[in-house]
Amino acid sequence: MEWRWTSLSLILILLEGVMSRHWSAWMPPSISAFKETCVAIPCNFNYPEDIRPSAVHAIWYFNSPYPRNFPPVVLNSKTNSAHEMYLGRTKIIGDLHALNCSIQIDKVTNELQGKYYFRADLGGYNQYTYSEHANFYILDEPFVVQPQEIISGSEAEITCLVDDNCPDMKPAVTWMDIEGLEHHNVYVRLEENNGAWKQISTLRFLPSYKNHGQRLGCKVTFPNTELEYKGFATMDVKYAPRIVDINSSTETTEGMQVVFLCEIDSNPTSRVMWFKDDILLKDDYTGNLTLELDYITYIHDGIYTCAAENEYGRVNKSIGLAVMYPPWKPSVNASLLVVEGETVTIMCNTQGNPDPIMTIVKDKQVLNSVIFQNELVLEIPSVSHEHDGEYWCLAENQYGHSNSSFNLTVVFSPLFLPESKCTVTKDNVQCMCTVKANPDPYIMFEIPEKNFTVSELNAEYVHSQRNGYTVSSILTLQKETKLPDVVLCSASNLYGKKVHELFFQDTNSLIWAKVGPVGAVVVFVILVAVGGYLIKTREKTNFSVFRRESY
Repeated sequence: MEWRWTSLSLILILLEGVMSRHWSAWMPPSISAFKETCVAIPCNFNYPEDIRPSAVHAIWYFNSPYPRNFPPVVLNSKTNSAHEMYLGRTKIIGDLHALNCSIQIDKVTNELQGKYYFRADLGGYNQYTYSEHANFYILDEPFVVQPQEIISGSEAEITCLVDDNCPDMKPAVTWMDIEGLEHHNVYVRLEENNGAWKQISTLRFLPSYKNHGQRLGCKVTFPNTELEYKGFATMDVKYAPRIVDINSSTETTEGMQVVFLCEIDSNPTSRVMWFKDDILLKDDYTGNLTLELDYITYIHDGIYTCAAENEYGRVNKSIGLAVMYPPWKPSVNASLLVVEGETVTIMCNTQGNPDPIMTIVKDKQVLNSVIFQNELVLEIPSVSHEHDGEYWCLAENQYGHSNSSFNLTVVFSPLFLPESKCTVTKDNVQCMCTVKANPDPYIMFEIPEKNFTVSELNAEYVHSQRNGYTVSSILTLQKETKLPDVVLCSASNLYGKKVHELFFQDTNSLIWAKVGPVGAVVVFVILVAVGGYLIKTREKTNFSVFRRESY
């Protein structure tokens, strides 16, 4: 503390050169001290050059410069007297002969707050009360200064200002409640302003959102005393939004209700938004924003994003909503008409969640299937008449099933079936020509050796029956002594013509054909009876021979 008063004396000496030689004084316009401590008011004065004082005395007044108003005397160095509230509390600490009128007041209390005036007593009528004065204030706590803005992630400083104007009492400054401050350090310096000194303790740290609302304390103590003074500051940390809580990804079924909650922490309040696939659904300036989906359908399936922003940054987080539903009715080819031998591709599409099992079925036979896919393709490289018919596309998952059907119509040239032949009956000859074709064939019979040709148009000879794509035409002829050598059947449609020779059944077949089923039974019974008769006759003959030999 000694050096500061030495420096002050040098300042006052410099001021003396500036001040003209007349009644003038200098002291700090404002000075402070903590209650129950002391304060030293630095003072310098001057008087006219023509005065040659034999002694220099100092009188300090409280709150008034005029003696006639009888202001309380803080200290009278000539009489060593003072007002009762200053008794034992004051002393001159400056060298009056060196024009230093500094005074120290101990154990200051609230009633000592006010204006302090200096009066020089140079003997006789050479007395003068200077208009310059010092305003003295009592402090109950140190002054904690925050920066205009504290931003998370940017280095910040908070300062504690402690008046240090008592030569006999040196303040000690410490910081309280600084736990949780990242990278914090304390720097201390002394600063003088118009003769008043302050100890400046600076707390430097890296703030985060965790420090918002945190109260920091600056504590001032004085060695060898129980005096303690505290000042506090609550930090207003500005920080970008952060998502505190949000739903996790979820799945549901159609018809249900879903509520999403996004809880945001930020300073200042953020604009909170809900998006689906970059489409804004809802927003508000709030800390919590809910999104309600009252009746879930498949269109709600997708990615939902909660985003929040303020002037210090932006944050977002996405969650998924899976809507489970049975597969839709499959989309299939339209019914097709193709020519035998062509390539056919059958496509079946649907949509469901989860992806369904898909199957293509014809006549209860599975032709192709896939698992957990929305599309199924069946390719038939070369269509034949056997591929003709109705096809079903089936789709199924654990939430339901659906199906669609379509028809594949194959057009093809005539095909003769094995039952095409000629049969001789008792009275006539019947030749059957059975043909499978699409469209219906035109069937003709021909006996080349007789130059005989007929078709179903000749109802006298030919009778036809149709069953699906199968046509049976029967040619009936009167039986003759000699059967024709060759009977031909020809069948034709838009896609081709074919000729087939109809063969007669063999002789054994003809016998049984003539006898018929009932005749076959009768013949069988007769044969059994004849066989039994022959056995009995043989046994009787053998018995007679045995008797003759016995005799």
